[in-house]
Amino acid sequence: MEYVTAVPHPRDPAAGPARAGRRSLGVALLCGALGAAVALLATQQEWAEGTAIVAGGAFPLTAKGSDVTGVPAALAIVGLAALVAVFAVRRAGRFAVAGLLALSGAGTVAAALAGASDSSALDDQAAKAAGDTSATVDVLSHTAWPYVAAVGGGLLLLAGLLALRYGRLWPAMSGRYERDGTPRPRRRPQTVDPDRPEDLWKAIDRGEDPTGA
Repeated sequence: MEYVTAVPHPRDPAAGPARAGRRSLGVALLCGALGAAVALLATQQEWAEGTAIVAGGAFPLTAKGSDVTGVPAALAIVGLAALVAVFAVRRAGRFAVAGLLALSGAGTVAAALAGASDSSALDDQAAKAAGDTSATVDVLSHTAWPYVAAVGGGLLLLAGLLALRYGRLWPAMSGRYERDGTPRPRRRPQTVDPDRPEDLWKAIDRGEDPTGA
């Protein structure tokens, strides 16, 4: 009895890049959307707290992330828009938008880390509370939310790097509405029955001669 050994077919050379493109696309979408949401949420939380000494005693002060700096929130919105725009462009345009996405993430990280030790927002509140422009806040402390915003920026940065590396393998929006110079097929005129008045009126509305002259 003879045994026939099955020889496996060679792998499709395009299967590897296609699989990598699908995986990177899913990861980039998840990281980009989650990163923008985390950064925006973190900027609405309390970043710093302290105490101002005024005539009536100690006055507690707090500052949200948006009070400290508006850069992380603005860059998160830019990054989210860039993530969507990646699928609307091709070739060099996609590379440029992917770079903008990566830069938005890097900028969000830098601005959030800089805000983690910033006291200017609370100093301004202390000056207003004391009625003295030279007054500053005492017993200053910061929360973990600036670092949460930095994590969101890091996710945006990762999405941008994935777009730079694998963006050429990702699908693009349908171009059926784009004018590429290809001649469109001409519509054949519909048959008009001269004994049906409604057909005559429809032909006139379409700009056709119902008499066929």
